[in-house]
Amino acid sequence: MKTKILMPLVLALLLGACGEKAGEEPAAAAPQTKSPAAAPAVAALPRTPAPEGARVFFVSPADGATVSNPVRIVFGIEGMSVAPAGDDTPHSGHHHVIIDADLPDLGMPIPATENYVHFGDGRTETELTLDPGKHTLQMLLGDHMHIPHDPPLTSGKITIFVE
Repeated sequence: MKTKILMPLVLALLLGACGEKAGEEPAAAAPQTKSPAAAPAVAALPRTPAPEGARVFFVSPADGATVSNPVRIVFGIEGMSVAPAGDDTPHSGHHHVIIDADLPDLGMPIPATENYVHFGDGRTETELTLDPGKHTLQMLLGDHMHIPHDPPLTSGKITIFVE
């Protein structure tokens, strides 16, 4: 019963994490509750287990590198495979790059903003254009629903300098 009640809200959160907008119909279908206790249930979204020893890392650029635009970023992964968003193949996920920000709430879908860039298509490298200056980058693997694994797979935070 709780699953049916939470599904419209979870759908809206997931679509928001993908940078898509939820249609009015699912939002209108969300049940009205009189108890504020219903809200914390959203924080308990199921998290996909990560295998022991799995990790994500930057192949390039290196920490402390001076680079020029477009910045070529190559993602590394060990102990898991890369699969597009929506594909719930066991021991898989897709990359997200966090730019100049801290890790998001690890119990919720990863936000989609200029600081949290999604690669839900399953790519393992990209080119980004960043303003000149100092930037921090960190990787976070998301499961098929953009939710970090348990335990979360994050890279170390690196600093780059864009000319």
